[in-house]
Amino acid sequence: MQQILDTILAGEASSEDFVALEIPDSYTAATLHKDEETIFEGIPSKEKDPRTSIHVEEVPLPELGPGEALVAVMASAINYNTVWSSIFEPVSTFGFLSRYGRLSDLTKRHDLPYHVIGSDLAGVVLRVGPGVSKWKPGEEVVAHCLSVELESADGHDDTMMDPEQRIWGFETNFGGLAQIALVKTNQLMPKPAHLTWEEAASPGLVNSTAYRQLVSKNGGAMKQGDNVLIWGASGGLGGFATQYALNGGATPVCVVSNEEKAQIVRSMGAELVINRSEEGYRFWNEEGTEQNPREWQRLGKRIRELTGGEDIDIVFEHPGRETFGASVYVTRKGGTITTCASTSGYMHEYDNRYLWMNLKRIVSSHFANYRESWEANRLIAKGKIHPTVSRVYPLAEVGQAALDVHHNLHQGKVGVLCLAPEEGLGVRDPEMRARHLTEINRFRGV
Repeated sequence: MQQILDTILAGEASSEDFVALEIPDSYTAATLHKDEETIFEGIPSKEKDPRTSIHVEEVPLPELGPGEALVAVMASAINYNTVWSSIFEPVSTFGFLSRYGRLSDLTKRHDLPYHVIGSDLAGVVLRVGPGVSKWKPGEEVVAHCLSVELESADGHDDTMMDPEQRIWGFETNFGGLAQIALVKTNQLMPKPAHLTWEEAASPGLVNSTAYRQLVSKNGGAMKQGDNVLIWGASGGLGGFATQYALNGGATPVCVVSNEEKAQIVRSMGAELVINRSEEGYRFWNEEGTEQNPREWQRLGKRIRELTGGEDIDIVFEHPGRETFGASVYVTRKGGTITTCASTSGYMHEYDNRYLWMNLKRIVSSHFANYRESWEANRLIAKGKIHPTVSRVYPLAEVGQAALDVHHNLHQGKVGVLCLAPEEGLGVRDPEMRARHLTEINRFRGV
């Protein structure tokens, strides 16, 4: 493994040099254990500690199959699916691996008593399987997390519609929180040359998700002049949604939880900010059994004060149960609520009168297809959209990194160094980096 790292750090090796490297039989990875999937039973969600369930250990190298690549992972990042995996909510991921393992002889490799997690990476291609012509060993890449089989016609208009669509590193094994990852080569994209390894690794899942949910015709189809309500506007998803709204000529109305977060979105260029802690919105009663429409009305009034009397065209929804009733209410007639997650609860409740009688639409959005992911990564590479890394941990401390995200102690994205020995490595275009350094570092230390 050290020889692989030395070759990457040298920065001058050819594809043939990487082909000549010996690939080890095992590697270090962040794993979950199947025999521990019940360890948190009876414990409230917030008290479940990823540091207990995530193990950093040596695992065998998986067999390389057709259309696949082994990638030396220099850096990865934490997503909410990492947290969900680590606390075995809403279900254990070993059920995903078992079902995937029954699909074919090739997918049996994924059904193991351990699960290598992680849905982001930046690194270098080490080997490619039979049938791969686009990618070669030695190429610097990032990976999106869409895993598809594409044996059904359903997936050939929008690959997210493939019946066998899965999220790599969550519903499949051999994820990115490791020294080596196994991916399908149609997950690979060029690493942005002006970014470090940890910066390049961090946008993958959330950037692509935000692009589809807000910009793509498959999501909100945002246009210039739209008013976009963004919940958690400085967070992992919201930080990219805010950038896309500003970059696309829309007007973001950014909802944040404190003044520090408000300053972050203002530094991006957002002018309309709602600090929900200062405003004190209480959409539910203390028991969480009944919503308060007067609070929806108060939010709508505040939005109109900020926008000069206009309502919201698109709501960028991901908190779920806590906010969904308010989101439906404040959307303008004919507007759209796009939803990609439910971090505060999956059982949404809203007053359907405000939906059906005002011709509003709820659009579900889940990650992104390869084309959308490629476009989102292209915008990163061109310096139009920027990473949102606030803090970086070594792989040995991945449990603490997941705990930060679990308890919402982070801003933007939390990165993880895998093979990279320190932060700041991997920049190939320092001149471009210098032009965007303020934006790249906006979330640092927050």
